[in-house]
Amino acid sequence: MPCESASNSAPNFSQRDQAYYRAVLSKDSRFDGVFFTGVTTTGIYCRPVCSAKKPRASSCVFYSSAAAAEAAGFRPCLRCRPELAPYALQQNLAFGVWQKIVAGALNEGSIEQLSEQVGLSSRQLRRVLLQEFGVTPVELAQTQRLLFAKKLLQETRLPMAELAYAAGFGSLRRFNALFEQRYQMTPSSIRRASRDESEGLVLRLAYRPPYAWDALLAYLKGRAMPGLEAVLESGAYVRSVQMNGKSGWIQVSHLPESGQLALQVAPGLSSVLMPLLAKVRTQFDLEANPSVIQSHLESDALMAAQMARNPGLRVPGAFDSFELAIRAVLGQQVSVAGATTVSGRLVQRFGEKIETPFASVSHHFPSPALLAQLPLEEIASIGVPKTRAATIQNLARFTLEGGLQAPLQSSQEQMVVHLKTVVGIGEWTAQYIALRALRYPDAFPGGDLGLQKAAAIAPETRLTEKQLLARAQAWSPWRSYAALLLWQSLSEE
Repeated sequence: MPCESASNSAPNFSQRDQAYYRAVLSKDSRFDGVFFTGVTTTGIYCRPVCSAKKPRASSCVFYSSAAAAEAAGFRPCLRCRPELAPYALQQNLAFGVWQKIVAGALNEGSIEQLSEQVGLSSRQLRRVLLQEFGVTPVELAQTQRLLFAKKLLQETRLPMAELAYAAGFGSLRRFNALFEQRYQMTPSSIRRASRDESEGLVLRLAYRPPYAWDALLAYLKGRAMPGLEAVLESGAYVRSVQMNGKSGWIQVSHLPESGQLALQVAPGLSSVLMPLLAKVRTQFDLEANPSVIQSHLESDALMAAQMARNPGLRVPGAFDSFELAIRAVLGQQVSVAGATTVSGRLVQRFGEKIETPFASVSHHFPSPALLAQLPLEEIASIGVPKTRAATIQNLARFTLEGGLQAPLQSSQEQMVVHLKTVVGIGEWTAQYIALRALRYPDAFPGGDLGLQKAAAIAPETRLTEKQLLARAQAWSPWRSYAALLLWQSLSEE
């Protein structure tokens, strides 16, 4: 919905609108994705970072989402491309629902099915989205499909029918009609030349700078499961992907000059691009707003010093929650290197083989269904105690029952308690899963010996778990980022 509406002159703006207009004039990237500017003289809406000539204040109306701007009759700018904007996610129900819609929840499912997933009636779901975004679930989904189709038009050479399906449209005719109606141009008129796609599709994903890519890559490299994923010498992350019956691979690299990641996708995954991109954005923490996190943590001298060394440090997420949860179990009471070795054995012993362009990526991760029914002795044969093999089986069954699908209205505390109902999962493992797989920004494994050492003032000492948790209270609600900063300080040592 519109932010407090702009009137004919800047002095009559609300305080928020004045701040937004200053952000437009300065092209302030901190506001990218937080709001969009509708320009009444052109009928176009833009990101705050748009390089076009700046409109007069009297021509500007500000909206909190692209869907609200389009519902008001504005078309997306072809220069700044609103579909590239990082998301302005908040920790509330409406944005949780929005995330599911962005990932394609309404492309094949109904509003009733989505409502059931989030624990609301369809009427409540509609009211929640209208209050937050000023549009209905259908309007929100329609805007996301159109913007995603526009992205594919400008970045790929997918055939039109395949592109329409990938964006969630049931038919090419419906896609063409809605695109022309909303944007007043044909899809083919904005198609740009793109690089050869013989090695896969290449898409761009924006973030708010700065982005500590090297630190994030180093973290992923040390924990990459051999056969499933790897960090290449070129500085790219690669892995196998299996989604909705489709099989392939992805490669993620950094484009620092444009503040984006380049995502290369195997052609066989074109039909699952919407949920795939949502997973990659989560894994690489692209919605983080570094300035907000820094402004809170920098009051602590230890955090401030570490942030100065690693500006824009992100919390590495997980492409798949089950994979990460199993990796966390395999990491119990062993070194990072030891857990990496054992997890590689699990992948290559029980995972399905796949052909990829990367020698280091040869398997998919074994499914929960497979691990749940394997004999304990067979799982233990990869080099883990039978008790840990049993935990793997317990976790697989827990996952099959929907245990890793956190309800949108569940708190971090509730999910940690829920995870600890799995025999073999304690506080550290539950907090680590909450931090990386479930993406709670305030998760904090206070029992971690590395964190206790990194937070101690005197060298060669460490805090107790109780002392660390007491100190970490000041870092809330961004304790996950504080944990990464502390772990990073140890790797630098």
